[in-house]
Amino acid sequence: MDLDMAQVRAFVRAAEELHFGRAAGTLGLSQQALSKRIARLESLLGTALFRRGGGAVGLTEAGRRFLAPARQALAAAESAIAAAVGPDRPLRLDVWGHLYAPMRTLAQVAEHAGELTPGHGRDLPSVTAALLRGDIDAAFGRVHPPLHAGLAHRLVRLEPVDAVLGADHPLASEPALRPDRLAGSVLWAPGALDRLDFLHRFAHRFGIPTTATTLNLGLAHFLAEVVEDPRRFSLLPADVPLPDVPGLRSVPLVDPTPLYAWSLLWRTGAGYPGLDTLTTAFAAQAGRSRWLEYDPARDWLPEPPGNPTAGEPG
Repeated sequence: MDLDMAQVRAFVRAAEELHFGRAAGTLGLSQQALSKRIARLESLLGTALFRRGGGAVGLTEAGRRFLAPARQALAAAESAIAAAVGPDRPLRLDVWGHLYAPMRTLAQVAEHAGELTPGHGRDLPSVTAALLRGDIDAAFGRVHPPLHAGLAHRLVRLEPVDAVLGADHPLASEPALRPDRLAGSVLWAPGALDRLDFLHRFAHRFGIPTTATTLNLGLAHFLAEVVEDPRRFSLLPADVPLPDVPGLRSVPLVDPTPLYAWSLLWRTGAGYPGLDTLTTAFAAQAGRSRWLEYDPARDWLPEPPGNPTAGEPG
């Protein structure tokens, strides 16, 4: 009996999502195409893998037994492909959080990270889908829960965050600010706040009741909008180069200092050797630049970092 890996991948994704529509979306398939692949696999195996009915999807006993070996089979197939292709293929790496300039961090490790081919992801959901489809090998940006069960990540940098505001803002001349002093200001966000996890959690934690959103048309345009209204402020990682916007001020935040967490993200079981090279380069740079320093008495994170590794590449 020969297994079709496309059918096995469809089963594993549907078993993880327990929703055929969502599973199909992560694979770039129609729900009908995914259902056909699973039906062919069930026909080949001679047993049902899912219980269907009443709008709910669940695994049968056979499906539960098949899931772990199916994941192992997919991982073995990916390792076999990586071994055949060899270590010379560039690592396909995507990024998200473009307003916060992720490429400036990658540039600091690029010399020791091997050859990289950049992608064009927009946000965490789109990059997650590309990883799960196998379109890319790894990704870089801020990870926040819930994280898909088929993915693992490693924390690689914690970056202090500053308040950015206009020169006419009442707090613009302060040498540093406690985050709660911004409670009377308007948090300006480059998109819907429920899709911007870090800003959403900041507003909740420090009692910022008033928020407003705009379209993300690039950093210079966004910051020019901040400066237009003396009530507005936003947040940027401290090392992001500021564009030449007249009247713009950047003020450090202290007691506590918010930290923006950057992570590498990859598919669980992915065996591409370039991933190990990249994680090693990040670890070395983090040691040189003290990228992973965190003091809960001094700093604030939406989620405490704990162990900086959640899953291992390879």
